Amino acid sequence: MTAVTTAPPTTPARRTGGRGHLAGTGPLLRLALRRDRVVVPVWLAVIAMMVLSMPNTLKEVYGTAAQRADLMDSLATNASLRALYGPVFDQSFGGLTAWRVGTFAGVFAAVMSLVIVVRHTREEEETGRQEMISSAMVGRRAPLTSALLTALVANALLGLLVTAGLAGEGGAGALALGLGIACVGMVFATMAAMVAQFTESARLAKGLTSALLGAAFVLRAAGDSATADGSSLLTWLSPVGWLENMRAFGAERWWVLLLFAGAVAVQTIGAYELAGRRDVGMSFLPSHPGPAHGRLGTAGALAWRLQRGAVVGWSLGFLAAGVVFGGMTEGATDLVGDNENTREIFERMGGQTGLTDAFLAAIVGIIGMVGALYAVASVLRLHAEETSQRAEPVLANAVGRLRWAAGHLVIAFAGAALIMLLAACGLGIGYGQDFGPIVGACLVQLPAIWLIGSLAVLLHGVSPQLAVGAWGAAGLALLIGWIGPALDVPQPIMNLSPFSHLPKLPGQDMAWTPVLLLTAAAVVFTAAGLAGLRRRDLATG
Repeated sequence: MTAVTTAPPTTPARRTGGRGHLAGTGPLLRLALRRDRVVVPVWLAVIAMMVLSMPNTLKEVYGTAAQRADLMDSLATNASLRALYGPVFDQSFGGLTAWRVGTFAGVFAAVMSLVIVVRHTREEEETGRQEMISSAMVGRRAPLTSALLTALVANALLGLLVTAGLAGEGGAGALALGLGIACVGMVFATMAAMVAQFTESARLAKGLTSALLGAAFVLRAAGDSATADGSSLLTWLSPVGWLENMRAFGAERWWVLLLFAGAVAVQTIGAYELAGRRDVGMSFLPSHPGPAHGRLGTAGALAWRLQRGAVVGWSLGFLAAGVVFGGMTEGATDLVGDNENTREIFERMGGQTGLTDAFLAAIVGIIGMVGALYAVASVLRLHAEETSQRAEPVLANAVGRLRWAAGHLVIAFAGAALIMLLAACGLGIGYGQDFGPIVGACLVQLPAIWLIGSLAVLLHGVSPQLAVGAWGAAGLALLIGWIGPALDVPQPIMNLSPFSHLPKLPGQDMAWTPVLLLTAAAVVFTAAGLAGLRRRDLATG
């Protein structure tokens, strides 16, 4: 229901003047930083490691000036690689680092930022904690201000880490890349602040902002595939495109920072204006409770109603990603050419087979690791329903805990199979051949995805406070699988990821033993988690 406040607020703002709208910002900021004292450092470490590890990798792969010149010449005619990474503006190792990971670092900074802002605004209202806090001497806009300041602190630290870590490659370029990544994060932090005013659901706020981030990435990719210098209008319409057009380590364009500043300022003003015009817990987009005689007769039907939007979104995303990666397969193999170091990296990721098979196996592995994020998010919907106390009225009826949990787990595990199947369809469409082996390669990732999802079930079943640890497991697997082969990480560390134990398909022979062992482990973890859920008390928030 839309609720617009027309009367003057009866908060401290009325008694202390305009500054009362921000009363309590300091304590709320300290509280937010304390709550994020583990999550934010993990985000910063992962993103910074991804960026700072790249120069050494590039020195091994493109160690000579001739190799770097060949790379730039190849990218000038390779639209599929430009769509993924963007254009390269300088053949120095700093310039190649900005090309190789700059866009992805900006996207990860944006995800970190939107999660922070939604967590400390809409999620607080959804759980009812904000109403309790607002009953004290807290201004109307203090929660929003503290959330944005938390995101600002996180992005400032990230920019500082990138700048300091790459300073040896060139101070101006390192500063440009660090500022650009931090600015992308702040653009989507303020965007999330605006989106959070329109929906009553934190989950929907994260989903809508993530969709806008995905649209920005697609616009940038479409523009870069059309031009080799980032000059396309589509690229300039995307904040992610602004990052690459700062041309870090090339002829830096400092004036692009004005675009970031303008976007942040406009969105911040909009978020503040909207926040002052609604009541706590309300939104500007009306909620739809559904028909009086609905079809939610079972716990499974309710779980589907709650998660169907996420399933559709992930499905479309994986299908589109498959088409894109499948279409760039030939271009990637052309880019590798005779570069033995690059070939070795692909072989460590995808197996020692033909280069095309190794590339496809590497891409399938990365898609599977991202699929594990879906499994964790879907399983932890149980956590959200429980801590928001929406599960309690459901369980007060003739619905047992196992039946209630089973509805969500079916969607989590079966949904993982669906999105991987759609990713296979996309890869087959984009690549245009070997459809059967590609389907098999995608489906063989499921035991590892299910294992990480079952770990989320186990942690949630033992204690709701431990449930967020499942994100750490999924993030670790993604980090190992993405960066480990490039850094030639020792095998014992690579074995920490369940994906490292799977056969590298297509190309290698099928190995059933690790697949069956991972599946069995997933069953055991799930059963243990459900047993814990039956025995413990429900969380109260």
